[in-house]
Amino acid sequence: MLFSSRKPTRISLALQGGGAHGAFTWGVLDALLEDGRLEFDGLSGTSAGAMNAVVLADGLLRGGRDGARDALKRFWEAVANSAPFDLSAGADTETGSLAPGVRMLLHWARQFSPSQLNPFDINPLRDIVGAQIDFDRLRASSPLKLFVAATNANTGRLRLFRTGELSVSALLASACLPSIHHAIEIDGEPYWDGGYSANPAVFPLVYDCEASDILLVLLSPLLHGETPHTAEQIRSRQMDLAFNATFLREMRSIAHAREYASRSVLPLGRLERRLKRSRFHLIAADELLSQLAAETKLTTSLSFLEMLRDRGRAHALQWVSAHHWEIGRRSSVDIGDVFY
Repeated sequence: MLFSSRKPTRISLALQGGGAHGAFTWGVLDALLEDGRLEFDGLSGTSAGAMNAVVLADGLLRGGRDGARDALKRFWEAVANSAPFDLSAGADTETGSLAPGVRMLLHWARQFSPSQLNPFDINPLRDIVGAQIDFDRLRASSPLKLFVAATNANTGRLRLFRTGELSVSALLASACLPSIHHAIEIDGEPYWDGGYSANPAVFPLVYDCEASDILLVLLSPLLHGETPHTAEQIRSRQMDLAFNATFLREMRSIAHAREYASRSVLPLGRLERRLKRSRFHLIAADELLSQLAAETKLTTSLSFLEMLRDRGRAHALQWVSAHHWEIGRRSSVDIGDVFY
């Protein structure tokens, strides 16, 4: 820990999903844990963001900050070792691009449903999560408030699993891509990836957490590069927009509500006071992640994941150096300008 003489500042985190790109968030969290000047209050995550959030909380419970850093490292190394065959063979391990043969296999896989392609519902994440996370202990004694987003496959509604409801199934539901995995059934209801309804959900950090500072760690670029032209590029952009639409809409609503509260001449209610005192911060890597092909979200090469981790660490350390003094005082990003 670099700074131990000062009491850590409390902050909540909103962690986006993005498959293997979640290794960038691993790096962000690793740097924040090592730095030691921030203490986490609530963590809201979707898909890979949910994985990072729950693994971090379990690690904190087992061994403090060092335990959390070790837990994140073990999780992502296990992900890298979980591929049923060598996806990195013939691939570009620096850019994460898959080998031509694997790319062709994924193309043909789109023609089949998960029940046809994967009739036995094999999911390596199930074994990793079950082996590494003590859910009974986490539900009873989590040091953080946790919020994991999943989407009801029959209604499209957001299902937010809170700390006391977390399980292997809840975490897998948040990361369930319907083109690859069978729907995750919980209490008789089928669930798909949380990105369809919240990527991630920010409102519980505003309403249910004590910390007024919220750090958004984004994996989906806020500004994409060139307009897509090929069929594959268009399909990829459609998916990106679909997974990010609910988050953008929620942030725009929060920005609008904060502006409305700030202009009110009437006494403010509890909700308006909470919105007005909320402070927002942002770590994103648009330049890096917008250059990566969509297929890299499926890359399990350890060298690629470690590259993303290192870039995430660098972004986080740069952000802490520039903006730590603003935490507890003011927002370091104007969400009205960014999302309105």
